[in-house]
Amino acid sequence: VQLQAFGGGLVQAGDSLRLSCAASGRTLSMYYMAWFRQAPGKEREFVARISWSDSSTNYADSVKGRFIISRDNAKNTVYLQMGSLKPEDTAVYYCAADLYWKIVAGTPNYWGQGTQVTVSS
Repeated sequence: VQLQAFGGGLVQAGDSLRLSCAASGRTLSMYYMAWFRQAPGKEREFVARISWSDSSTNYADSVKGRFIISRDNAKNTVYLQMGSLKPEDTAVYYCAADLYWKIVAGTPNYWGQGTQVTVSS
């Protein structure tokens, strides 16, 4: 599975931004897709995940109600719509893919290259 993430940038607090992750390679129907992020000096953390098969989703408490993860099966692309952005959302955002338990464990085998999101106050 190859993953390419797009869409990061510099925004102001309260703004919105949409990240995209284009997937290719192996059949994705068995996989979950997820977004993780890593802020400077901090450990990587889970942000959101979505199933390719039934679109079930899950979010970190820190982004619940502000971020929406979705997918477009025809384009093999997963999106992360981020709203009401806060300075603490500043991080490198990575998309990832793997089986459910690998995503939940935070150890997926397939990663995109990361895209920087910077939120100014």
